[in-house]
Formats: sequence, structure tokens, C-alpha cells
Amino acid sequence: MLDDNDDIHPLFAGAPSSTEFKKLRKRIVRYTREAIEQYGMIEPGARHAKGGQTPKWLVCLSGGKDSYTLLAVLYELKWRGLLPVDLLACNLDQGQPGFPATVLPEFLERMQVPHRIEYQDTYSIVMDKVPEGRTFCALCSRLRRGNLYRIAREEGCSAVVLGHHRDDILETFFMNLFHGGRLATMPPKLVNEEGDLFLYRPLAHVAEADCDRFARAMNYPIIPCDLCGSQDGLQRQQVKQILDGWEANSPGRRQVMFRALMNARPSHLLDPKLFDFSGLETNSIKVDANPEAVPKLR
Repeated sequence: MLDDNDDIHPLFAGAPSSTEFKKLRKRIVRYTREAIEQYGMIEPGARHAKGGQTPKWLVCLSGGKDSYTLLAVLYELKWRGLLPVDLLACNLDQGQPGFPATVLPEFLERMQVPHRIEYQDTYSIVMDKVPEGRTFCALCSRLRRGNLYRIAREEGCSAVVLGHHRDDILETFFMNLFHGGRLATMPPKLVNEEGDLFLYRPLAHVAEADCDRFARAMNYPIIPCDLCGSQDGLQRQQVKQILDGWEANSPGRRQVMFRALMNARPSHLLDPKLFDFSGLETNSIKVDANPEAVPKLR
């Protein structure tokens, strides 16, 4: 995107001109584009869509640093002609006490971003159903996801797009490893249980620190999550602390571990459903059925 042009999108108005920020922005855009292409998020034929058949994505905006970064980078790719989809920003107001309900609508209006604000009081349901001392995240995210799928269908969207980044994916992997007894994490692309919508995570390769630096440098109005963020001792917080410690002792460790998720070798794991261990055969020399046959010398 050429910021010197008069037709710069409002999302990038006032972007810092420092070399450091330009490198940050370029890195985020590159990683996002790589993920979109690598995991096939652009539907076949989208680049040549005619007759109003352009795919439409529901971009979920919570007001956190990650979702602001997601919205901005998708608009940058669209501005460059690299993302042939229509974008609809969506915020689900879940009825949390003290949530600044006017911040996102005013921001999106000012940024000239098509959007939908939906109010659903899932907060009361979570508080009523989750026993004291248990974490809210599982039920909260399930209710949120169900509403977002409904909105996507109502708006004619083919995909729900979330702002989960590289660190979210790593943390989920270790949570499943430590607490779930399985090797699994958030995939960059999946199909919902009903089979009618895609779910995309274009920031899959982007570091959380980069999202934070970008959103703060752009001075986007960040809204913290006061529901799950108010709980102490969450499993995700504990895993994050472990990863922070590893990263401090060995800078770059997070990226190495992330690359490992992209380099799985089923034959070197222990799941017989992924690899046919019982069908393995050796290349041992078979003895000729004729006992008088002369053996081959090596």
C-alpha cells in the first residue's frame, strides 16, 4: 500500500513513518499473506469472480490488539489487490459489565469499515452455568462461536475469520499436551461441525509481540477482556509463563517450536491411526525356495 497516495485507507492514516514500524508492518503483511496462500484460504475462482459472486468474510473484532491487527492487515492485502474477498467486521457484545459499547462502532464508522454490531448477553449465561473456581473460557468461546456462525450465515459469508496468532497456537498445543493428553492445536483453517462455513486464522504465523507493537503504534482503541482476564491461575496463563521463561533463556525458542508444528513426522510418533506400524516391512534378503540354489555373494 502506498501511504503517500491521497486515497489511503483510513485504517492506515497517521501510520508511523519510522523504519522500524515499516519493517514491522511489512513482516506482518508477509506472514499473513503466506498463511492465506499456504493453507488455501482464498477459495478457488475468487480471483476471477463475476456477477457479484465475490466471497465474503466475517472478520471478528473483539477490540483487542490481535483483532485490530487482523482487520488492518486484511484491508492492506485487499487494498493491494491480493485478497479478492469482501470484508465485514463484526463485534459480538456479550453483555460484560462495563464494556465500552460505543468504542468499536465509532471506530469502525470513522474508519469507513462495513460492520455489524451484535448484542447477545452470553455473559449472564456463563456466570450462571460455570461453577465457582472454574474458568469461563470454554463455555464463553463456545457461545461466542455459535453466534458468530449464525451471523455469518445471515450475512452470506463463507468464512469466519479470527485473530489468533502464533503464540495462541503454541499455547493451545502445550495446553493439550499438558492437560488434554493429545497432540493438537488451533488449525489455521477448518470447517465447522455443520460443514457450511470455513474458519480461518490468517495471523497463524504472526507473533503476539508484533500484533501488540502494531496496534499500539497505530493507536487503535484497545479494549481488554474483563471476563477471562479477571481470573487468576488460568491454564493458558501458566503455559504462557512457561513459554516466556523458555524464550528468555533461549531467544527464538517460540519460533523453533512453531516450525516443529509444521514439520510433523507420523512415523516418529506413537499413534497407529496416523502411521501403519504393523505394516512395516524390512528389506531383508529372502531365502530362495530351492535349497540347492547358490546364495548370492555380496
